[in-house]
Amino acid sequence: MDITQVTNFFFWCSVINGCVLLLWAVMMMFAPDLVYRTQYQWFPLTKEVFAETMYRFLGYYKILFFVFNLVPWLALKLVG
Repeated sequence: MDITQVTNFFFWCSVINGCVLLLWAVMMMFAPDLVYRTQYQWFPLTKEVFAETMYRFLGYYKILFFVFNLVPWLALKLVG
């Protein structure tokens, strides 16, 4: 594996995970009741606890996205 392949790998990981993050955030902004009703079948939580949990997970996912996808891709672009 050369640096170009690794760079392309991290680029596509960043694109895919960025789309997941964006979709999740948009769904939580514009259709929180739909998300709550869908998830309530598996996790019977109150709306307040559910909203707090989703906000916390969005934050964790964003941090992981930056640390494990975006930063390695940017570093490889700078080195390559």
